[in-house]
Amino acid sequence: MKFKRIFLFICDSLGVGEAIDANKYGDTGANTLGNINSKTNIFIPNLEKLGLLNTINMNEDKNTLAYYSISRPERVGKDILSSYHEMFGVIDEYPYKEYKDGFPAELIDEIEKYCNKKVIGNILTSNDSAIKNFAIEHINTSSLIIYTSKDSVIKVAAHEKVIKPTNLYKYCEIIRKIASKKEWRIARVEAIPFNGNSLNTFKVTSNFKEFIDNPKTISVFDALHNTKSVIAIGRVSDLFNGCGITKKIKANTNKEAIDKAIEIMDKKFEGLCVTSLSEYDMTHDFDKDINDYKDKIEALDVEIPVILNKLNNDDLLILTAALGNDPTINESFNTRENVPVIVFNRLFIEPKKLDILNSTSDIGITILDNFNIKTNGGNSFLDKLK
Repeated sequence: MKFKRIFLFICDSLGVGEAIDANKYGDTGANTLGNINSKTNIFIPNLEKLGLLNTINMNEDKNTLAYYSISRPERVGKDILSSYHEMFGVIDEYPYKEYKDGFPAELIDEIEKYCNKKVIGNILTSNDSAIKNFAIEHINTSSLIIYTSKDSVIKVAAHEKVIKPTNLYKYCEIIRKIASKKEWRIARVEAIPFNGNSLNTFKVTSNFKEFIDNPKTISVFDALHNTKSVIAIGRVSDLFNGCGITKKIKANTNKEAIDKAIEIMDKKFEGLCVTSLSEYDMTHDFDKDINDYKDKIEALDVEIPVILNKLNNDDLLILTAALGNDPTINESFNTRENVPVIVFNRLFIEPKKLDILNSTSDIGITILDNFNIKTNGGNSFLDKLK
């Protein structure tokens, strides 16, 4: 069964259970969706009909409206960049490092030297806390607020009236080159512009931007974009530095990303539309708010009927995640988890449970198979969809 358009939604950190090697990462017992459900009795009737809750234990469900399965992580590490890269066929050269105790003095010295700016902060913290604790000093000194979070990332915050976003981006490009050295192995650099006139009004603006190196190998997007449309909504394009993307659409919230995807569904094109729902990842760096995460999943559930009604008979919907971030575990970092794979088309005859995928790259391989593009590695499940 072949499809003209594929709509892939990635709920960044909606894991559904510990991976086989979770104990190596200190994540035994992690289950983002399962633990949220057990503690809050989440209400997601539409996603439940698509088999999402079945992915927690891989239960059989003959009444499901979609094919469903889970995918195990194959990559080394649990950062967001390598998670996306695996899904779309990019093999990273080495695992990225996380800096739970802040960055080494040697790295900070390099940043200060090449940016010609003093660095303040250099701790593990959230965006809100970094701005609250260091904004006044930054405003008085024009220093760069640098910190890290639960991922392999350097965050660089600055007030837009002190350092314009365009200038902040230039500093981030310099830092990106430094961070790419193998001794540091840092996946991402984020520009965090903020505005406001006081501690109570400081707020990150929509000028947030991620800086990533070009992928080291060809991605699914590269294989597709010469003959098909590749539309990226949200952070997707940034995570591949725009490589292979034919249309980039910015979205700062899950709601905005879904609305943009629904608009694209009304357009005529042939190819792939990937939508990143990054609030599942970005807003749970430190707060680990179980009820807030529950609300975000339920908000997606409300949108599901609209999304399904927009699909044409020759459209395929895939809903998945990149990794886990279990809010019931008392730590600030991502969790090593399997992710759900939900596959829907309105003409499926008898959707059911699929075999477990041994890599999220199988999703990318299936997309290429649908558009008659052959590649090495991975296993397509396209022929299982009937």
